[in-house]
Amino acid sequence: MNRLADLIIPLLIAALTVSAWWILNRPKEEPPWPTRIQGFAFSPMRSGQNPTLRRYPTLEEIDADLALLEGRAHAVRSYSVDGPLAEIPRLAAQHRLNVTLGAWIGPERKANDSELARLLQVLARGYRNVVRVMVGNEAILRRDVRVDELINYLERIRRLTQIPVSTAEPWHVWLKHPELVEHVDFITLHLLPYWEGIPFEQAVDYAINRYNQVKTAYPDKPIIIGEVGWPSNGRRNRGAEPSLANQTRFLRRFLAIAESEGYVYYLMEAFDQPWKVKTEGAAGTYWGVYDVNRRPKFVFTEPVVRIPQWRELAGLSVVIGVLLLTLLYRDSETLSKSGKGFLALITYAISTAAVLIVYDYTRQYMTPATTLVGVLLLFGGVGVLVLLMAEAHEWAEALWLRRWRRPFPLRLVPDEALPFVSIHLPAYNEPPEMLKETLDGLASLDYPAFEVLVIDNNTQDPAVWEPVRDYCARLGPRFRFFHVVPLSGYKAGALNFALRHTDPDAKVVAVIDADYIVRPQWLRHLAPAFADPKIAIVQAPQDYRDGGQSAFKAMCLAEYRGFFHIGMITRNERNAIIQHGTMTMIRRQVLESLGGWAEWCITEDAELGLRVFAAGYQALYIPCTYGQGLMPDTFADFCKQRYRWAYGAVRILIQHRHAILGLRKSRLTLGQRYHFIVGWLSWFADSFNLLFNLLALGWSVAMALAPKTVSPPYLSVALVPLVLFGFKLIKTLVLYRRRVTASLRQSIAAGLAGLALSHTIARAILAGLFTQRLGFFRTPKLAQASALIRALMDVREEALLVCAFMLAAYAVMQREDAFMLDVQVWTLVLLAQSIPYLASVLVSLISAWTHLPAVLVGPMSEMACGEATTAKQPVLRQGL
Repeated sequence: MNRLADLIIPLLIAALTVSAWWILNRPKEEPPWPTRIQGFAFSPMRSGQNPTLRRYPTLEEIDADLALLEGRAHAVRSYSVDGPLAEIPRLAAQHRLNVTLGAWIGPERKANDSELARLLQVLARGYRNVVRVMVGNEAILRRDVRVDELINYLERIRRLTQIPVSTAEPWHVWLKHPELVEHVDFITLHLLPYWEGIPFEQAVDYAINRYNQVKTAYPDKPIIIGEVGWPSNGRRNRGAEPSLANQTRFLRRFLAIAESEGYVYYLMEAFDQPWKVKTEGAAGTYWGVYDVNRRPKFVFTEPVVRIPQWRELAGLSVVIGVLLLTLLYRDSETLSKSGKGFLALITYAISTAAVLIVYDYTRQYMTPATTLVGVLLLFGGVGVLVLLMAEAHEWAEALWLRRWRRPFPLRLVPDEALPFVSIHLPAYNEPPEMLKETLDGLASLDYPAFEVLVIDNNTQDPAVWEPVRDYCARLGPRFRFFHVVPLSGYKAGALNFALRHTDPDAKVVAVIDADYIVRPQWLRHLAPAFADPKIAIVQAPQDYRDGGQSAFKAMCLAEYRGFFHIGMITRNERNAIIQHGTMTMIRRQVLESLGGWAEWCITEDAELGLRVFAAGYQALYIPCTYGQGLMPDTFADFCKQRYRWAYGAVRILIQHRHAILGLRKSRLTLGQRYHFIVGWLSWFADSFNLLFNLLALGWSVAMALAPKTVSPPYLSVALVPLVLFGFKLIKTLVLYRRRVTASLRQSIAAGLAGLALSHTIARAILAGLFTQRLGFFRTPKLAQASALIRALMDVREEALLVCAFMLAAYAVMQREDAFMLDVQVWTLVLLAQSIPYLASVLVSLISAWTHLPAVLVGPMSEMACGEATTAKQPVLRQGL
């Protein structure tokens, strides 16, 4: 039945996916394209050509373009007579095309005089197919010339030709300047609703209304439409969405009205013009009926489909979804139907979004720069896809497991059957009173055979270590104290020293930190697990007893709980837990056979756990509190601790990369490889997010300094970080409420504390990639809380980044096109990316405000063991 569900659920979601593609791409009937239209705006530039740089097409290329339009239009409209463009009338005549001949008017008077002189030379040739003359194109709109200057240019040409003369401007310019109307033989309107942000469905009616408005204002002047159209790609302008389907539908609807009303018009335009991207932005490139390679961009008579290739894209999204789902379902026999359905839904949604983003990006004209950006985005997109899938997989396994694979019943074992345990307690410069509390807890253990080895590692002050030595002596022969100076290898060195001095009868080594007070049942409950010879590690969670001291510590406690209630439990299902340096128990024979603790590694505990798995042994995680320690007192110390963990994770992955990736023979399973790569993936995402943020700030500066040249990133690309941020936020809140049994306040506090560590983790990951050694940062206990100024200094980098993002967002919104959706979305991205840095500042300040009570967050219950399910076999509840 479960295998049948594995087949049926993906098929149902795949059917839903294809249905969604079909619904969004249902054919829509539109009026057919006329056999022959009135005219095209004609710019014969091709890829790499640019009239502003005087890079013009050859006469042969212009002739080929006119040949393509022959029989499809009555006329073309040109914009300049510079260079080979002066030959357009002669070449058009050979293809039975009339010409509205244009002369370009710009801001330079000398260039304008030269252009008009060339215009008169062309007119003097007497081409009979030149039916109109256009002096200037939107010169008033661009403010290249004053109205009186343009009138002088118009009159200069009108005096020397009998052909009707005009200039071309949008409708509102004509209404604003009636004096201009007196000096033209006809009015040439530009009706381009996209630039005015008019939604597509209203655009044709809007254009016709503006035409009628000008006609009403000037009833005695003939009116032609010099440009009318819609872009097939580019930036969304308020309600105006550029798309191939909208371009098709707009033009076909307009042509139906124009033909019935007898308008004289020139469609904007014949061919796409990539060079316009520098002057008109992305949308300026895509107004052509034909693309830059002279292929028709859409169907002229058949029903319009939003994405003509939707069937292929739908199939591709399903194939990608199936491949991803196959990987996720590979080891999911304990996942319920709801969990599998959730994974299928998320997988197909992600694959569909990925296909759409790639499709959308590749529809633009690629340059070396856009190609490079595309490659970088592809790599980043793969990383985002993997991260989202990993997050979804953890979400599903945390909520929808039908049963646990590895339940852990409590075993009632006679004292004589229990193994001898050697407890190792490394210490460095720890407060004596705190260590005495730890030793009292160990002395109270309800266990018949154990010893305690206290290794004081390099503490210089006798007043710190001698009281501990004396206290151990009073506790009896079970407690042995070693003061070692010098001792290399940090904590791992101390643990290896203890291993060499361990009682020969000890079968199990247990390790706790110097601040941990253990429960009396710790060893009695967990040591029986070693009766299974495959078990090499038994791990209890880290827990803390000072969460009620302040709001800051309550936040930290909530943040820690997420990993031990969610991540470790799901990892335990595949024998892939991360061993911790406290509350852990290791089979001595395995520890010694593997060479002890790795003194090269700053996180020797997790590194040892990986070597244990690679040797083919198993570890067991028991999610119940058996000991509680102390949390860092300040945010700075909280960050030091997490920096060390993240740095160590990178070094472990690098050191053991061949085994983890399967390039070297080991006994690591696929599930273990998966968790050791994916389990730390979110930390790597933080580091790449830091690089993204720096690039985003640089891009935003460029947008502010060069608004006409630098546009915001593509909307589909800019939305990715927002979607990822939202997905992770929702996941955190849901899982904390359901799995950690946290209140809404605690869930928010945990999320805030986790976000506050993002920059620290990012720096640690990047440092771990490029360095090999890190000084050991001891996490201080019972340190004096930070002062306010110190708290701000501790997060000065984060505070600067908050300011940078806020200033960048403000600067971007000062652009003239700030009303456009992609600019606003990019501003939201900048603000969203500032949130983790703002969280760092806030949490650091909270750590300084020690008077803020923990009740603001709320007390968290202990990770307690479940009740006995039967009188004979009590069971430790696995947390669900």
